[in-house]
Amino acid sequence: MRLNHRKDIRFEDFGRVECSEVSPMAGILNDISYTGCKVHYDVPVVLNMENDYEISIKLPRITGGTFQLIVHPRWINTQEDGSCDIGFNFLPSPDRAKLESYVNNLMKDMDSDNLKLLIG
Repeated sequence: MRLNHRKDIRFEDFGRVECSEVSPMAGILNDISYTGCKVHYDVPVVLNMENDYEISIKLPRITGGTFQLIVHPRWINTQEDGSCDIGFNFLPSPDRAKLESYVNNLMKDMDSDNLKLLIG
């Protein structure tokens, strides 16, 4: 368990994140909360910090686990090799209720061995 100074509990999770406006290659979901997520890209991305983006998050953990969400980038951390991590905030979205239900289930399963909780 890691402690981070953030306002929401974040869960380490795994999923595929697609946003053709940011990258033709899918990103990898690193963590998720009620208010946002962190996505890793192995390739350079095109990101305007002023824009909102529509992303699709596919979660192998659940059947039919695909969410269509509107996000706004909060930060980007780019490495020398061009890979990067991006922090996104969730905005009102078509699948927002589905996302909240998913995070509620993660909260209930917090004691599971295969789930890593990030508090902050």
